[in-house]
Amino acid sequence: MDFHQMQDRARAVRSRYAEAEAATYGRSWTTEEIMLGFLGDVGDLAKLVQGKAGVRPREDLDEALAHELADCLWSVLTLADAYDVDLAGAFTSTMDELEESLSAPAD
Repeated sequence: MDFHQMQDRARAVRSRYAEAEAATYGRSWTTEEIMLGFLGDVGDLAKLVQGKAGVRPREDLDEALAHELADCLWSVLTLADAYDVDLAGAFTSTMDELEESLSAPAD
């Protein structure tokens, strides 16, 4: 799956969540609520990273880590879509900037 297919899939899943939220709560989540959900996912990811370091062990650590990384990616894709951010373009230009700064001679 390429990046644009991932964005389309994330958008489709978000749309289904919005329908479920509207049915349950009478409205879909705001971007702020999506961001708060992302923060919760990042907290869960932090615990799994601790697990990989030997703290907070669990039997399904690798599967849980992969799942949480995918959850976080979905949140980033969803937020980028909500704010009309060309994430592929922004990623490319940011990586170019970082590589350029790493190639620059130290003062």
